[in-house]
Amino acid sequence: MKVSRNSVSLCGQPYFQIAKLPHFQIFKFSNFQINMISWEDFEKIDIRTGTILEALDFPKAKKPAYQLTIDFGALGIKRSSAQITHHYSVSELVGKQVVAVVNFPPRQVANFFSECLVLGVYDADNQVILLQTDKTTGNGQKIG
Repeated sequence: MKVSRNSVSLCGQPYFQIAKLPHFQIFKFSNFQINMISWEDFEKIDIRTGTILEALDFPKAKKPAYQLTIDFGALGIKRSSAQITHHYSVSELVGKQVVAVVNFPPRQVANFFSECLVLGVYDADNQVILLQTDKTTGNGQKIG
């Protein structure tokens, strides 16, 4: 492994490089790159826990999705369109606690306005698996 000021090499091959730009850094790995954000940028994102009250099929969406109604406690009830049909059925979603970004502006998906972004991880087949807390928390709890 060779380490220099702006890069790391393994076995003579570049592993990652760092490029400094005026407002952020880009970490470029051999197969992908990561755009770095500042701590102030991260603090602007409001991520909260919520419980799914209702899940409905969403046949008008371009990609298979559900319409979710989620209780965020003191923040109120928000709706979201979520492409999570591969791993979840409507019946198993009701009562499930999720993690979502709640301060995006509403986004229209077909005839539906999505008010939050439910977070998940892409599996090997590019299907979403929901992010969840290890233990149940109150609705509206801030992630940080």
